Amino acid sequence: MKKNISAMTKLFNRKQELEKRRELRQNETLAEKHIWSQLRNRNFHGLKFKRQYSISKYIVDFYCAEHKIAIEVDGSIHDLAENKEYDKDRQQQLEKYGIRFIRITNEEYMGNPNKAFNKIKINFEKIIKAPLP
Repeated sequence: MKKNISAMTKLFNRKQELEKRRELRQNETLAEKHIWSQLRNRNFHGLKFKRQYSISKYIVDFYCAEHKIAIEVDGSIHDLAENKEYDKDRQQQLEKYGIRFIRITNEEYMGNPNKAFNKIKINFEKIIKAPLP
């Protein structure tokens, strides 16, 4: 049993990523800040989310361990070709661990927060195959 716990510890929220996670939290976008206010403290249908959570060598913006769902808020830097390729590879690597993704853009959220957050909810329901209250 200890062996499995050790393996999980090495995969999730690794100490090697602590400073990077802290830096990302301190430099969050306005969209990330708003989304976090709606996810934190089990505000989103009683589900627990973590912010700037590391999985393997990668960091996701928001993570719900109960359903293994990552929510990514992509800024304009993600539109660059090399970053699109990195994001694709990163997502494929994390999907090998059974993690599923919901992606929205900063612009999408800032343009219409209610619509963007509803998109998160709808995609979450599709992934878990059950309606949220």
